[in-house]
Amino acid sequence: MVEPHFAPVPEDLAALAAEHGVATAYRAAGDRHTHVSATAVRHALAALGVDPDAPPARRRRRRPDPGALPACLAGRAGRAVPLPDGSTAPLRLRLEDGTVRDLPAGTTALPPDLPPGYHALATPVDEAPLIVAPARLAPPPRAWGWLAQLYSVLSHRSWGMGDLADLAELASWAGAAGAGFVQINPLHAAPPTPSADPSPYRPATRAFPDPVYLAVDRIPEADALPPAHRARLDQLAEQAAAYRHAVLLPNDLGDTQQLINRDAVWRIKREALTLLHAAPRGDAREAAYRAYLDEAGPRLTDHATWCALTEAHGPDFRAWPAGLREPGSTDTVRFRTAHPVSVDFHRWLAWLTDTQLAEAQHAARAAGMPLGVVHDLAVGAHPDGSDAWALGGPGGVIAERTSIGSPPDAFNPHGQNWGLPPWRPDALARTGYAPFRDLIRRALRHAGGLRVDHVMGLFRLWWIPDGEPPTHGTYVHYDHDALLGVLAIEAERAGAAVIGEDLGTVEPAVRRELADRGILGTGVLWFERAYETDGHPKRPEEWRELCLATLTTHDLPSTAARLTGDHLALRHRLGLLPGDLSAERAEDAADREEWLDLLRELGLLDKRETGEEEQVLALHRFLRRTPARLTGAWLPDATGDRRPQNLPGTVDEYPNWRLPMADPRGRPVTLDELRLSPRASRLVEALNRDAP
Repeated sequence: MVEPHFAPVPEDLAALAAEHGVATAYRAAGDRHTHVSATAVRHALAALGVDPDAPPARRRRRRPDPGALPACLAGRAGRAVPLPDGSTAPLRLRLEDGTVRDLPAGTTALPPDLPPGYHALATPVDEAPLIVAPARLAPPPRAWGWLAQLYSVLSHRSWGMGDLADLAELASWAGAAGAGFVQINPLHAAPPTPSADPSPYRPATRAFPDPVYLAVDRIPEADALPPAHRARLDQLAEQAAAYRHAVLLPNDLGDTQQLINRDAVWRIKREALTLLHAAPRGDAREAAYRAYLDEAGPRLTDHATWCALTEAHGPDFRAWPAGLREPGSTDTVRFRTAHPVSVDFHRWLAWLTDTQLAEAQHAARAAGMPLGVVHDLAVGAHPDGSDAWALGGPGGVIAERTSIGSPPDAFNPHGQNWGLPPWRPDALARTGYAPFRDLIRRALRHAGGLRVDHVMGLFRLWWIPDGEPPTHGTYVHYDHDALLGVLAIEAERAGAAVIGEDLGTVEPAVRRELADRGILGTGVLWFERAYETDGHPKRPEEWRELCLATLTTHDLPSTAARLTGDHLALRHRLGLLPGDLSAERAEDAADREEWLDLLRELGLLDKRETGEEEQVLALHRFLRRTPARLTGAWLPDATGDRRPQNLPGTVDEYPNWRLPMADPRGRPVTLDELRLSPRASRLVEALNRDAP
């Protein structure tokens, strides 16, 4: 593990950093006290609008003067909310519903009977937002569901990658088979121009869905096209069919198979959607569109304007003409006025995608799913994307010249740089967390649940100055009471469950806080060992209840690959194994056998059953024996696919995020074939049979 040794930060800089939530040291693996770079501390302070070199009297303070209100207050229903010391002014509490309560001077805490919601607290000269979270989210019903990368699930009619009609079909089949949810990859919008990065975890914006997932053949405006346009639409559908067939050609392990190509799919769909945008919508559809625009507000107009500007000037907004680099500038307004069709096209795409998302969730609930579609919230958005353009810059809520990642650990000895700019905690507080509230509300519009990637980021994030390696970063802390409060309010109002991805190095207090609020964690079987004692595989009764229990994730090997050792062979072939292949295989086999021995002890696996599929079934039956509220089955485990969808540590070496779901030989499997698959049926039976 590459762990640089830095000298302690000077005392005056450390005091300033502590005031603004910037760490000067942290606990590394083995509970080692590790200092961070003074340069990283100074950079983080500057990104927060604090000049570390300014005289103390001229420095911007984070904490208010005695008696003043903070930028934002946060609490929970049923608990008193402490107020800053020294407050002597009378207070006026304005609740979200308009109710006003007057509190006497000298009040030290707000009453515990406040309802959940977004309120405001005022003195005669000051006002601050007040976020009151529900006391605790109700736990979701116990259920199992599929974990799927939607782009990889192609049907007989999709245009080269899985789409929202495929999601509706998958949900209908799964619900009828007894599943309670389908969890999918982030569907956040990517840039409308060609991109070399297919990762769904580096979107242009997290606020709106990606129209590349639109099912073009399900858009009603096709019926109103004039003959010439209809003929062209049919030609595009034929091109899409040829591309789909090429992606689905059987080849060994995908080595020569044509990969899913988002850009190629988008080129075909964009031309088709341009034709459909010009078609008459009809009164009811037009009214629905206008209602959506009213609800989406200026944020959608900003995103659509950025899309139009990107098509005109390229993907890096910092290279655009100077007057176009801010959403509210005169030149930007002039551009929007001069290009109304282009801007409206991208707003219309957001509406269409939102409509088909609603249809997918309706299909899931109609099939009997108690949750339905569980969406995934990425930890950030691309530094050149719509969010950075609309929410960054001077006075914005996104930090400049900074990326987030993680320090060195046992899994990533050099640390990680995710290339995503972070929220500014100070700026979020000044807005009452309005941008975060808008983000969560949109993510839950048509969802029965929300998975929050790297949920630890609501507590602290590892900030890395641009141009520096991940080892030269530091932690910046966030007001988790406020962020979790917004998350809980919006989830309760949407009737949705929240799943935090809390894998890796996690402070125990984080998991306790999430559980206390009714937010589920994530448990991956291979990591569920009693490390605090002898490291034995946890028996079913030792698992926590509030979690999504799984065998793998999109960043880990499929279960078949782990059971056969194919994951090690792949990493060895790409030069990613840190040690000798034989030693790695021996260690991996010992780990695997411990789990299989436990399955045999529990009567879940016969000693004679050594086949990979039998072991996969037994492992899923084990998950259903745990008290976990939710059990997630990786959809490729239903086909025996041995390839990971994403192989961390690779960029060009492996086709991340571009593989269609396949069988053990790498032959692509369509959604239509999956529904008829005997292997998938046996897995469904195992998941249903062992439900307590």
